[in-house]
Amino acid sequence: MAMRNASLVEVEADVEEEEHFGPQPVSRLEQSGISSSDIKKLEDGGFHTVEAVAYAPKKELLHIKGISEAKADKILTEAAKMVPMGFTTATEFHQRRAEIIQISTGSKELDKLLQGGIETGSITEMFGEFRTGKTQLCHTLAVTCQVKYIFPLFFFLKSFKEYCYSAMTH
Repeated sequence: MAMRNASLVEVEADVEEEEHFGPQPVSRLEQSGISSSDIKKLEDGGFHTVEAVAYAPKKELLHIKGISEAKADKILTEAAKMVPMGFTTATEFHQRRAEIIQISTGSKELDKLLQGGIETGSITEMFGEFRTGKTQLCHTLAVTCQVKYIFPLFFFLKSFKEYCYSAMTH
């Protein structure tokens, strides 16, 4: 089995800026000058991540006992600095959508139902009865990605306990 080495391309990676993957604990707000007692109040109020705080309306923070309007403003400002909350125009969104590639499933009829195939950059869930071709479709898509489109990564997860590894060779 031949394998291709794929290089990871980082678009406009800022070396100085530390990247965080996944939700950030609300305790990280302490680094931005929010007191530990206020962080405790946020956690008691049900806010456990910086993202939850950043996207919460100010009114929701004001319902927490001990959080004044000034504190709520400061907390929201600091949380917004830590979470990318940029605005995307319809034009930018349309341009990004235009870059999406439809990967053929190998079946013209299925591609027609899916309006061209499986979209890149998305998560697609397949489910159905036993022995209906779900795994075979995933194998076909994996090969198509590697050969035709030269995508470095295709991932699928089989949720059953038993898995027939010999199916990979067919």
